[in-house]
Amino acid sequence: MSESLHIVCPYCDAVNRIPAARLNEQPKCGKCHRQLFDSHPIELGGTNFQKHVSRNDIPVVVDFWAPWCGPCKMMAPAFEQAAAQLEPRVRLAKVNTEAEQMLGAQYGIRSIPTLAMFHGGREIARQPGAMGAADIIRWVNGNIPG
Repeated sequence: MSESLHIVCPYCDAVNRIPAARLNEQPKCGKCHRQLFDSHPIELGGTNFQKHVSRNDIPVVVDFWAPWCGPCKMMAPAFEQAAAQLEPRVRLAKVNTEAEQMLGAQYGIRSIPTLAMFHGGREIARQPGAMGAADIIRWVNGNIPG
């Protein structure tokens, strides 16, 4: 019997059970039938943040950013490139701290951009400051659990 992973749909927030061996086969959501991974970071907010960081069995890397932040805008294309290379082993997500001030406060975000990696509902790594795609990928790969 192969190990299954829980993957939260980026569109309808349904929790899907996917055999780990089939993760690279472009799995679709059982509820809305859209692809679970499309090589782009997903937007998270107060209504779905907790579900994504606690119910996904893969690490979730969150970019805490704001629309007025120059370094955030500079890093956005690099974060997009990193998503294309890291999925489906890792889910990349963005949280607009301007729109989601409670999430920024809850996680003690003091500067933006800040990347935070979550696994099993817990924050396991954090990196403030803008980075290029190669640095993001290296940081993520260096912090993936076991």
